[in-house]
Amino acid sequence: MTDPIVSFTDVVKRFGDFTAVKELNLTIRQGEFIAIMGPSGCGKTTTLRMLAGLEQPTEGEIRVDGRVMNDVKPHDRDTPLVWQSLALFPFLNARENVEFGLKMRGVGPNERRERAEAWLDRLGIGQFAERNVEQLSGGQRQRVALARALVTEPKILLLDEPLSALDAHLVIRMQQVLTRLQRELGITFVYVTHSQSEAFAMADRVVIMGEGEIAQAGAPRDIYREPANRFVAEFVGRNNILTGTVASVADGLASVQTPAGAFQVPATTPLSPGAQAGFVIAADLVRVGNQDPGAENQVTCTLISEEFVGSMVTLFLESPDGLEFKVQVQERELAGIDLKTSNPLFLSWRTENAHLLPE
Repeated sequence: MTDPIVSFTDVVKRFGDFTAVKELNLTIRQGEFIAIMGPSGCGKTTTLRMLAGLEQPTEGEIRVDGRVMNDVKPHDRDTPLVWQSLALFPFLNARENVEFGLKMRGVGPNERRERAEAWLDRLGIGQFAERNVEQLSGGQRQRVALARALVTEPKILLLDEPLSALDAHLVIRMQQVLTRLQRELGITFVYVTHSQSEAFAMADRVVIMGEGEIAQAGAPRDIYREPANRFVAEFVGRNNILTGTVASVADGLASVQTPAGAFQVPATTPLSPGAQAGFVIAADLVRVGNQDPGAENQVTCTLISEEFVGSMVTLFLESPDGLEFKVQVQERELAGIDLKTSNPLFLSWRTENAHLLPE
């Protein structure tokens, strides 16, 4: 376990009567790639701006390498920010954009040029060093912005939705560039995004924020498979969420009676008969077929619609009680299934794949 390089302690940020961030406590380790995500207005960008020095906390303390940073100006911090808009200077060429931070630090012209060209080469765009940034593609401008931030060799790099303006194929390519650079350099990356696919593909740890607070923080797989609460379960995507009344508890299993039927759920928290309980089953852990599987956890549904994304298909179905279910499968898995909307489909899942939501 590496030492922490950033710590937020009881940090609050208010804008007038509105509290954007509420008593935030977060530690970021040296060399960690951490992604902060959540819906619009959740406080993720405000958190990043406070770390960059663009906003001051109303209460609490932010430390970087043990130093209190609350009143330290942005230009006196070693925390460059790659903006969503990239914020490149249109009147400078690619090399001059990369040199800018070094020039502000008083680095001589020869060393500036050498270091800027080395970083442009490293990011695969050395041949465009003398080209005006307005003449570069979106992906090339993105690499110039990264080179400008990294040429000063910071300990921490902040990124504010840097891939949101790129085409889908460029997003995948830049994800590879970012993860490779982070591993090679050992720099701490703090990455703010609204995109689950970006965060889960790149980050060592993901922080989900909602209404100014941390709803859950952990490894991407843990958050996806074991959401801490209903908000996280709904936010991270293709989950089936059921609620009902606990009918019985025995041998570590709870029987939960829902409008769609009674289902077995691992009792990972204390439950009593009569209590309300919610649980989640990820869409990719639900099986679908035309034949009654005779499973302990199953429901009969009617197909509503299908969504194709490459080779993956998401089926949207409805139970007789009006509950919506989602099933995510490989397209080839549907070859032997009759999906005619008039035919009932049987959904089932293994008991251990149901995750109890703490109330």
